[in-house]
Amino acid sequence: MPQRLPVIVFALVMAAIPFIPGLPPFWIVILDNIGLAALVAMGLVLLTGVGGLTSFGQAAFCGFGAYTTAVLTTAYGVSPWLTLPLSLLVSGLAAVVLGLVTVAVVRTLFAARHHPPGASACFYLFSKLEFLGRNDGISSIPPLSIGSVRMIDPGTIYFVIWIAVLVAALLTMNLLDSRTGRAIRALRRGHIAAEAFGVQTPRAKLLVFIYAAVLAGLSGWLYAHFVRAANPTPFGAQAGIEYLFIAVVGGAGYVWGGVLGAAIVVILKEILQSYLPYLFHGEGQLETIVFGILLVVLLQLAPTGVWPWLVARLPFRPHRKRPDTSLTLPARARAAGSAAVLLQIDHARKQFGGVIAVNDVSFDVKAREIVALIGPNGAGQEHDLQPGDRRG
Repeated sequence: MPQRLPVIVFALVMAAIPFIPGLPPFWIVILDNIGLAALVAMGLVLLTGVGGLTSFGQAAFCGFGAYTTAVLTTAYGVSPWLTLPLSLLVSGLAAVVLGLVTVAVVRTLFAARHHPPGASACFYLFSKLEFLGRNDGISSIPPLSIGSVRMIDPGTIYFVIWIAVLVAALLTMNLLDSRTGRAIRALRRGHIAAEAFGVQTPRAKLLVFIYAAVLAGLSGWLYAHFVRAANPTPFGAQAGIEYLFIAVVGGAGYVWGGVLGAAIVVILKEILQSYLPYLFHGEGQLETIVFGILLVVLLQLAPTGVWPWLVARLPFRPHRKRPDTSLTLPARARAAGSAAVLLQIDHARKQFGGVIAVNDVSFDVKAREIVALIGPNGAGQEHDLQPGDRRG
């Protein structure tokens, strides 16, 4: 219960905001945009902050979710709620296709620790396909509705957006606490160390990429029914870079950092766009320059993100779940004698690109014996070392 208390308090506060007397509708729109950006940022927290994989193409997956519901609701009259699983499915399948193509090209998914370039190229498909409306996009998308309540104004769809944010946050935190989540965390240290502990790195990387794409698709689906239009502009490379900024500013390794980062970036952009034209009399587009400078200053003050910076300065620290150390494993009986083989290596080979570090090496490791591979690059000639021996 103590771990869930902050989440419950946050949910109650967000539910009470629309009922504040005299609150301008403009701020409800801002909160809606924060929620939509937070969904994408939480996927990037898992992908970049935890998995150690950089992606600049998450906005394209928002586009897959938005265009899927836009086409089905306007051209075929499908209910918006029925298009939700289809939008998530299309976004996930797009991630699978891009991931598998990358596996075929570079043999290891994200070997260069970045996303497949096809994710950004999808932006151009949205502007070229006729049934997607080309650059004009698709308009007159029907709003979400529950019974007779049509979510046309920002105050009604607000609850759907923030319920989605809370559910996604809880699912992401539970995923990180699971066995699969621990495998994803291992990716950040490199695939060799992860594979040494039995992690199937291509599978884990593809899984985290699909999960981040599904969250982005959910954001796109909500965006389409919030704005009631879909065009290529919000799903380009610039939007993808901005989403990555949101995750980094909030704290790339923290789920709630994605929410905080979305609030900081969305509000900061709105303030700059509102007040800079008055200060400089509309001369030049200075919003992007000032926005970039402020983000750099913010990251200098909080290099790991604003969320961990704030948590470190709280008078009380959030309760952390401690591992159960009361369970002990029974001692395994050792093999009798020194001739028992504990490890057998048969024709081992290790290659780094065009460099072959180990080739056709076979040896056994017996009980109470140390065997090392030593060479100019750290692997090569075989030596048998007895306990107490030292080799330089």
